Amino acid sequence: MLKKLKIKFVIIIMSIVTVLFLTTFGLIMHLTKENMERESIQMMKTLAFRPPVPAMMNRPDFIPEEINGIPKENNGIRLPFFTVKIHEDGSTETFGSDIFDLSDEDMISGLVKTVMDSKDDVGLLHNYDLRYMRDNEEGKTSIVFADVSSEKAMLKGLVKNLVIIGLIGYISFFFISLLLAKWVAKPVEKTWNEQKQFIADASHELKTPLTVIITNAEMLADQSYNETDKSGFAKNILSTSKRMRGLVESLLELARLDNNRTQIKHENLDYSKLINNCLLPFEPLFFENGLDLTTDIENGITVSGDKDKLRQAVSILLDNALKYSDSADPVVINLKHQNMTSLFSVSGSGDPLSKEDCKNIFKRFYRTDESRNDSGSYGLGLSIAESIITEHGGKIWAESENRRNTFYVSLPEKCSQVKTDN
Repeated sequence: MLKKLKIKFVIIIMSIVTVLFLTTFGLIMHLTKENMERESIQMMKTLAFRPPVPAMMNRPDFIPEEINGIPKENNGIRLPFFTVKIHEDGSTETFGSDIFDLSDEDMISGLVKTVMDSKDDVGLLHNYDLRYMRDNEEGKTSIVFADVSSEKAMLKGLVKNLVIIGLIGYISFFFISLLLAKWVAKPVEKTWNEQKQFIADASHELKTPLTVIITNAEMLADQSYNETDKSGFAKNILSTSKRMRGLVESLLELARLDNNRTQIKHENLDYSKLINNCLLPFEPLFFENGLDLTTDIENGITVSGDKDKLRQAVSILLDNALKYSDSADPVVINLKHQNMTSLFSVSGSGDPLSKEDCKNIFKRFYRTDESRNDSGSYGLGLSIAESIITEHGGKIWAESENRRNTFYVSLPEKCSQVKTDN
């Protein structure tokens, strides 16, 4: 899929580049041709209908651009031309550049006949590489013929240069599009790999309780077991089903958070009071597990957000500390001001986390110790907490030092009226 996506991206980019190149080069060719033709016609109008004096015509160094006092450097393109005047009696008079063989009367007659048969006063004779201009004045017809071979050569050179530039640009854009395709597909590839990993992990997590349920159901249907055994099988099925329901609910919660289907009801909340309320049901649980609990909660800290979602995130961190902290040191809960933000932390002693673990622990189904899989954790809680905090514009991260693992939550603080119903 990713390969096809990259190929489609490259095809789209190169199609756009092709259209741009063709349009740009076409305009350059058209405008250049029009400009050269306009200058050529203007020169013919300026010079051709002012026949040079015979003395000038007879000069061996005669150049048409120098007639009538117009210097060569002011005329742009050097344009060889000759003029044919047709008198009332049908006789013709030819004069112009000695580049042309004006003694060939058959050629001159053929050119004059072709021009006179044409309806256009200005046109091209492609077989002769000549441009003509016809003018009728006082019963006389003047026809100017100008050589356009230099124009054709210039246009041919322009086409050659544009083709070279186009090929270089096309190849350059092709390699650039490959790099862009790789860059654009990188987040898609990451998401795709995470999705595949998520499906594989979810399938694995669901497979185990389903196997337990099926096994216990088969034994429950076996008549060789007594009622006491069957009661135990039924209890196993019930407890495993509840665990699987919790897993499915966690998966659905993550899906809703990923798709932004849960509406965040932003309101100003007493964050200090919310955390204290979250601690109340956990205090007896910490006591039952032999864990000391130390709290340091600053009062009056206000944040904007959804109280239910923030309560869920705080509860996940407290539950994580309850499951994975040992009784060597107390679990420490802190909340304080820090540079216009609130910093909430949950710290407990336990197996130290590596730097990689501190990053990966928020990934779905990630566990640092697979042997502790029976703790009732699905490896989704911290992922849900991260999604909630991120959606509130905050940050969550973990640090480990001296066998103490600390989870931090930073949220922007609000300084406005507080809703105290938490």
